[in-house]
Amino acid sequence: MSKEMNMSDQAVGAVMMALQKSLMEQSDIVPVLKGFKLKLSEQGLIVMNAPIVKFTEETQKNFQESLDLEDPPEAPKS
Repeated sequence: MSKEMNMSDQAVGAVMMALQKSLMEQSDIVPVLKGFKLKLSEQGLIVMNAPIVKFTEETQKNFQESLDLEDPPEAPKS
């Protein structure tokens, strides 16, 4: 017999934070998601060890480098 469960708003936020952290650090999100400790509450599943996102000089540098990789659109020639 299976029991349906839903993610709480907190758990959805934890997934969003994991994604943001993974993008900023250019790292794999899978180990973070697999490491989630989940608990069932009245609101749904909650993540007991949600990730913390820190914006450091390194992440700022990585973000700026990713922006620099994008070529600006060419101006129309007249």
